[in-house]
Amino acid sequence: MVTNTPQGFPLRRVVFDTNVILSLWAFTDSRFAPLRAEVDAGRWLALTRPDCLDELRRVLGYPQFKFDGARQDAAYAAYERAALCWQGEPLAAALPRCKDRDDQKFLELARDGGAHWLVTADKLLLRCARRERLQDMFQIVRPEVLLAALQAA
Repeated sequence: MVTNTPQGFPLRRVVFDTNVILSLWAFTDSRFAPLRAEVDAGRWLALTRPDCLDELRRVLGYPQFKFDGARQDAAYAAYERAALCWQGEPLAAALPRCKDRDDQKFLELARDGGAHWLVTADKLLLRCARRERLQDMFQIVRPEVLLAALQAA
């Protein structure tokens, strides 16, 4: 189902993997900020689900990021407010198996939520993009490719 924005343009559904979410909602200097702006403006609908949010919460606490509790909570809350937590039934359409089981949930969410794009820089997810089974469901794209397309439009 594609809904319309107030301007009458089709609303694009998008799934961001955890690293892209970090770039867009935890780091304020992201070069991909225009992607978040599309969500903030209501032209794109970010989709998530509880296990994706659990992963985000866990990753925000990684020591290498040096985020204090307040910054972790703020980034998590900002993304949670921006995204629709998908709770629909799984679809029967077959998906390729990602070699990283933790990434399979993003493929499932994109399929079940009717996403246009799964935005990732993860090499294992990007390999799944080559599978013909996904052609009629959604595209797996790098954030820089989507950014270039957005800027060219």
